[in-house]
Amino acid sequence: MLDKHLLDLLVCPVCKGPLRLAQTEGRSELVCRADRIAYAIRDDIPVMLPEEARTLAADDPLLQR
Repeated sequence: MLDKHLLDLLVCPVCKGPLRLAQTEGRSELVCRADRIAYAIRDDIPVMLPEEARTLAADDPLLQR
């Protein structure tokens, strides 16, 4: 699990906005609501590359949490 202090420092590389930690079905992601992007966390390391991010649909439940 990521350190709380690290989570507080990370921002979306696209818009520099805040990220939220989302944990579903055994996987963790950092979600940017503004850009509707989810960044994977692999082996406790956030993959903050926009080209590897997952685009979320407008009605994705991760955007509502």
